[in-house]
Amino acid sequence: MTDQWRLLTTPPARGAWNMAVDEAILESAGRGESLPTLRLYAWNPACLSLGYAQPFGDVNLPALAAHGWEIVRRPTGGRAILHTDELTYSVTAPLDEPRVSGTILESYSRLANALIRAVRELGLPVEMQENEPVEKLGNNPVCFEVPSTYEITVGGKKLIGSAQARRKEGVLQHGSLPLYGDLTRITQALIFSDDSARQRAASRLLERATTVETVLNRIIDWQTAADTLAQAFERQLDLELIPAELTAKENARARELLREHYEHDGWTKRI
Repeated sequence: MTDQWRLLTTPPARGAWNMAVDEAILESAGRGESLPTLRLYAWNPACLSLGYAQPFGDVNLPALAAHGWEIVRRPTGGRAILHTDELTYSVTAPLDEPRVSGTILESYSRLANALIRAVRELGLPVEMQENEPVEKLGNNPVCFEVPSTYEITVGGKKLIGSAQARRKEGVLQHGSLPLYGDLTRITQALIFSDDSARQRAASRLLERATTVETVLNRIIDWQTAADTLAQAFERQLDLELIPAELTAKENARARELLREHYEHDGWTKRI
């Protein structure tokens, strides 16, 4: 019998709210109060997200303010991402859900196969490459310059960046599929020693990462990408996705996390 998960398609929102919602769902799904959940969302305004253990000193605050971009710290690891012009997904499930059970690498691989199926159905010739863990690669602040262990690439360039957190409540994995736009914008949001170093970082980024638009030479809209990803998750993982909304309890918990955590300097600036 095909298992049921919940499908949440939420409107574009501020970064702090997006992270609060993901954590609220993690708690709810982990307690069995909600089905395991695939959530598809976007960000408005654009937002720089830092990994759980990334130094806040990497951030160019005057540049963020000048561009009207926000900042948030993720509950997952990895490096900085500028969230704009993208489809973001999150998967939340209890630890005993078969599709996320086992080791982190085993669950990464299962979910990566669903992501690969989605972008292939969009027409991108993606593949999965295995790399050294990011801990061995120094202190590069930009996520899309740094290979993850299971890398989804096109022509050797990174397409999807994902990160996972495991807690007693369950598993949260979220990631970004850049649909279009200039990937090098993130270098304006981070500190470099001088403009030359920033330009070198931008050049490296274009050598190592790409967008759907760059590969296909056309723009895929957010809804088309979201529908394709949901269908691929159903087929690849043998799921029935049930469209739903956040529960009242999840909404209340997200507001609490927003106030006490994701909008609070004690979290955002803690490192």
